[in-house]
Amino acid sequence: MPQPLTFHTGLAAAIMRDNIDTDQIIPSREMKAVSRDGLSDGLFAGWRYTEPGGREPTSDFILNRPDQVNTSILISGENFGCGSSREHAVWALAEYGIRVIIAKSFGEIFHGNCLRNGILPITLPSDEVNKLSAIRGAVISVDLPKQRVGCRQLPGWSAGFEIGDYPKRLLSEGLEPIALTLKDKATIERFFAQDAERRPWLYSAA
Repeated sequence: MPQPLTFHTGLAAAIMRDNIDTDQIIPSREMKAVSRDGLSDGLFAGWRYTEPGGREPTSDFILNRPDQVNTSILISGENFGCGSSREHAVWALAEYGIRVIIAKSFGEIFHGNCLRNGILPITLPSDEVNKLSAIRGAVISVDLPKQRVGCRQLPGWSAGFEIGDYPKRLLSEGLEPIALTLKDKATIERFFAQDAERRPWLYSAA
């Protein structure tokens, strides 16, 4: 179950490439089980490690830098998360500790997968994203109730973002869609009990 997200302040890492697809987020060779566990080791494996399938870190990838330990926010370019619909990409990001992704735009399916798995995808105008990405070691604050983003290194600066009421509730309560539906379990059961009395023929055994 995702952890609730209402306010978050974290260290950001900028990977400023456009069209980062789900196979770059987690290559197919890294998906060795159907479980969500252990996927973070394969996150950005093609860039984090020197050899395919290996675990020797590259020296120049941002998440391998000592000053980027505990990164929980990513900043990126256009169409982040495009490509296949594999939910493993979001699972890998979440297990690594990523809570927020700020990008110029997102792949549509990936965007939805983020919202259902406890990651907040924030779309900001290109100039605002570029402003944040230029700051090495940016510490970014997110206020989900007010839908605002701030940055410690930019006093007085903030930017607003859009999010619907339903995904906002999923994130703030730390729920997946089914778990959110089950919060109304008593109401659902009461409806079916009353409906069975009104229309018993619909509930008769075959």
